Amino acid sequence: MTTIRKAAQADLPILTDIYNQSVLHTTATFDLTPVTPNERQGWFDAHGGHYPLIVAEEKGVVMGYASLSSFRDKEAYNGTVELSVYIDEAHQGKGLGKLLMSEILHQAKELHYHVVISGITKGNDKSVQLHARFGFEFCGEFKQVGYKFDEWQDVLFYQLILNA
Repeated sequence: MTTIRKAAQADLPILTDIYNQSVLHTTATFDLTPVTPNERQGWFDAHGGHYPLIVAEEKGVVMGYASLSSFRDKEAYNGTVELSVYIDEAHQGKGLGKLLMSEILHQAKELHYHVVISGITKGNDKSVQLHARFGFEFCGEFKQVGYKFDEWQDVLFYQLILNA
């Protein structure tokens, strides 16, 4: 049975491995070089409290994670967060994205956020479908803003207004 729980410091190596899969094989992140757990520590430390970081785990194996992060540093953006979901390649297609998304959005509501934003690289149709399932609406496209895998990448932006 899959459980969703708060990420722990001991999870950082596997969270880094999952992230690096996306660095190396997808356009889900625009990082081009894999990172080490030490390099990822600052990211980990920025989560907790108002910026939750949760994992999907089964039989002691972390299979994916979701997080809420600051959208922008300006104070007027305090009611808005950016959502990230990453699933280990070996565990994709098992519904983990839905489980993580459901829980992280529940936490966003509990924390009284007003808007959740997601940037999705164009062509990532599974992510677009997942967001649509939870009521996210397309709100814009930035064309050719990242260069990865020898081509320019477009980023689609989706938002969910939690307290309309």
